[in-house]
Amino acid sequence: MASFDILLLPGDGIGPEVMTEARNVLSWLNTQKKTTFQTEEDLVGGSAYDKHKVAISNSAMDKALKADAVLFGAVGGPKWDKVPYEARPEAGLLRLRKDLGLFANLRPAICYKALSDASSLKPELVEGLDILIVRELTGGVYFGEPKEIVTLENGEKRAVDTQVYTTHEIDRIARVAFDLARKRGNKVHSADKRNVMRSGVLWNQVVTAVHAKDYKDVKLEHILADACAMQLVRAPKQFDVIVTDNLFGDMLSDEAAMLTGSIGMLPSAALGAPDAKGRRKAMYEPVHGSAPDIAGKAMANPIAMITSLAMALRYSFDMGEAADLVEKAVTGVLEAGLRTGDIMQPNRKRVTTAEMGKAIVKELDRLAG
Repeated sequence: MASFDILLLPGDGIGPEVMTEARNVLSWLNTQKKTTFQTEEDLVGGSAYDKHKVAISNSAMDKALKADAVLFGAVGGPKWDKVPYEARPEAGLLRLRKDLGLFANLRPAICYKALSDASSLKPELVEGLDILIVRELTGGVYFGEPKEIVTLENGEKRAVDTQVYTTHEIDRIARVAFDLARKRGNKVHSADKRNVMRSGVLWNQVVTAVHAKDYKDVKLEHILADACAMQLVRAPKQFDVIVTDNLFGDMLSDEAAMLTGSIGMLPSAALGAPDAKGRRKAMYEPVHGSAPDIAGKAMANPIAMITSLAMALRYSFDMGEAADLVEKAVTGVLEAGLRTGDIMQPNRKRVTTAEMGKAIVKELDRLAG
């Protein structure tokens, strides 16, 4: 029987609440006696700052480096708005991405049929939507140097963030996108701002070269990032895989999230480069953030956390059938009419975080027979 070690980092806000439901799904998977998941838990974000005065301790980072995968909840909240910049809750997430080498962020945007009328767009535009945004995660403006605020001689302040990309960074994320497209609709849109940014010019050149050399069977279309944002709300089903940089990927994936009805529905994966055995460091997290306004009120939607676990089953543990089962259980619960507040619709049953999690486990029991 295969055995895997998972580090759980619930974090702040609704993170611990939704992580509890993912933990319950892991417990159910262990009862199937096909694989053993061993879990360990630690602090990240504001909770880590409260105890250690850093956003993630060296001890927690060591655990993350040793784990087969990391499940991450959410970080941040107004409680920590005035902590030192280098210790802000988000610094823990950035360190995890950097130290684990998690350069490829996979953000699917899937519109479940049961939720097609919950989207801000017309149902016919989003029903059946299945987009995968592949975001470069460890380069670009979030990490480029110099990054500073300085006082000029005239007393004005000047802020600088630097957008930096190398050929290698663009090459490897493009290959991830093309490889994934081959398993999906075989089409990639590469989004950049080559019309005004030198980094966009290089991005376009490298993606084009990678495609011409190794992926001619995949359809490639280049699109300006602002045009991509517009097309996502005009005709989103034209897209299959979108590959883009760190900044644009952050924005476009949140936009795509809302097409599905709620940002509380969307999982994500962050993958590193494969080692000699083909194994990748990986972290899985919901896109929704810490939502401090509803923390502790049993209102959080655990689906994104649970489907993030499904992504871990698929990409880290080679358990595609188990991943499919979890996703089918989510679909079944939604079709049965259960809703958390963020996806509530007329004539549906509103449930708490725990009730949604329990319903998904019950559906797993039914599907497993």
